Amino acid sequence: MTIWLGVVLLGTGIAGLRGRLPGVEPKPYILRFTEDKPNPLYRRVCYTVAWGDLISFAILNLAGLIYAVVTGAWRLRQIYEHAYFPLAIAIWILGALGQLPRVKSSTKGEGTERRYFYGAVWAVCAAEPVLGLLWKTLPRSREADALKLFIFAAILAGMGLLARNGVLPRTRPIKPGEWAVSD
Repeated sequence: MTIWLGVVLLGTGIAGLRGRLPGVEPKPYILRFTEDKPNPLYRRVCYTVAWGDLISFAILNLAGLIYAVVTGAWRLRQIYEHAYFPLAIAIWILGALGQLPRVKSSTKGEGTERRYFYGAVWAVCAAEPVLGLLWKTLPRSREADALKLFIFAAILAGMGLLARNGVLPRTRPIKPGEWAVSD
C-alpha cells in the first residue's frame, strides 16, 4: 500500500508540475463551459479514476451496511475483495467510452456536468468520515448498523440535494455565455 501510494504521489506530482492535472493547468483550460473544445486525455483519465473511487466506495459501503442490517454479520472486507475491482473497472470502461460526466471527448456541457461530479465529491467526502466515526463509536448490533446505514444514506442524499440545488461550492450550473470565473 505504501509503495502504491508513493507511485501515485510521484506520478500526480510530476503531472501537476507539468500542468497535466485538472485545476493545475498554467491557465484555465475552460473559460466558457458551453464551448465545444477537445477534452484533453489527462482530464478524461483523472475524472474517470475519480468517478471510479467515488462511486465504488459509496456503493460498496452501502452494500456492506445493508448486508450487516439484513444478516447481522459484517462482511465488508469480503465485499470489497470480490466487488471493488469489477465495479471500478466497469466505471473505468464507462469513462473510457465517454459515458460519465466530465470525461467526454468535448468540454461542451461541462457547465452542468461539473455539478454532478462536485456533488458526488461533496456527498462521499462528507458521508465516508462520518461512517468511519460511527463504525468506531457505535456498538456492533443490527440496530446500530441500521442507524449507520440511515445516517450514511441520509448524508449522501442530503448532500446530493444540496448539490442539485446548487448550494454547495462548484455545484451551481454555469449557463450559456457565463464565464467559468463567475463561480
